[in-house]
Amino acid sequence: MVELGFPELTTEQIELLCQTAEDAARKYVLSKVTHKNIEFLDIIVEADGAKPVNVTVEIDLTLTPQTKDIDAEALVKAAVKEAHKATENFLRKLK
Repeated sequence: MVELGFPELTTEQIELLCQTAEDAARKYVLSKVTHKNIEFLDIIVEADGAKPVNVTVEIDLTLTPQTKDIDAEALVKAAVKEAHKATENFLRKLK
């Protein structure tokens, strides 16, 4: 973990941070799988602490049987990674 040296986040900034991470994860999943091939998609982003902020991203994804050639677990891992990248970019812009 890299210390970015940003000020303590406001409630609004934390909400925007969580929304940014969720949007990035959702966008990534939908860039790999069409909406009609997703049976269930739930993305939870939580930010704990003030300084440093710990961001947790959880994704629950169920694909339709027609998508048997897609590794849902690998897709979830990549989407979580994208969410964390979006989080880091958001925090760097606050500096």
